[in-house]
Amino acid sequence: MNVVVTLDELRVARRKLEAPVGFVPTMGFLHDGHLSLVRQAKLDCASVVVSIFVNPTQFGENEDLDKYPRDLQRDLRLLESAGVELVWTPSSEVMYPTGYQTWVIVEEVSKPLEGTMRPGHFRGVATIVTKLFNAVQPQRAYFGQKDAQQAAVIRRMSRDLDFPIDIEVCPTVREPDGLAMSSRNVYLSAEERKAATVLSRALFHTKITFDAGERDAKCLRQGVLDTLATEPLIKVQYVSCAHPDSLMEIEGNVERALLLLAVILGKTRLIDNIML
Repeated sequence: MNVVVTLDELRVARRKLEAPVGFVPTMGFLHDGHLSLVRQAKLDCASVVVSIFVNPTQFGENEDLDKYPRDLQRDLRLLESAGVELVWTPSSEVMYPTGYQTWVIVEEVSKPLEGTMRPGHFRGVATIVTKLFNAVQPQRAYFGQKDAQQAAVIRRMSRDLDFPIDIEVCPTVREPDGLAMSSRNVYLSAEERKAATVLSRALFHTKITFDAGERDAKCLRQGVLDTLATEPLIKVQYVSCAHPDSLMEIEGNVERALLLLAVILGKTRLIDNIML
């Protein structure tokens, strides 16, 4: 496995890779959700590139950039075991050199939900993914369904900017008790970790009611809220029943939707979603 830091090193190493090239962008502190994307890329592609970069521009002023978990050597061991050909670990100076002033903004799909709760977040996401795509030049790129709005933003951006890249969105990987895997789960205390299982229970219980015939968006949102309310440690930020592509809120009858939520648990912010 080749590990590179600079853009020049990446370009030299990239030219040697057999096509098609699959790409998995990450912020490190890898878990099985990330590795599931790598495994899918290995199935689909002749070569796999993974980036590890904690992107400062997608963190807000009071968010956890400095405390975001990092363990590069562990990450590299996991990726080597997974058969990754090339890992790029750029510094902030590589990605945002002095005088940097160019940003990518995906207008409408970035506005609701995470866009409202985390102003500027998707500007940082769209910009860094554009830079990563331009540098790596993959044929396919892999993202997780857990970050559903991020995936929608990247799909829209890729279409609008004519990237010749297939965007593959892979299923959320969950712990045995249902909690969606996330690097931020490490922040949870034992009590908070137990309480966090209410997120997936709320989503899956509401999906059961949808599958049984409930189609009113307001009732579906309320079903999630009712289950979340059974856990006193949870502070709800939003519950949404939205169009899967536009992320616009649905009112009235639901035929197909993303059911999304964001909560605060202790000092940790968690998100999850499920497709209806």
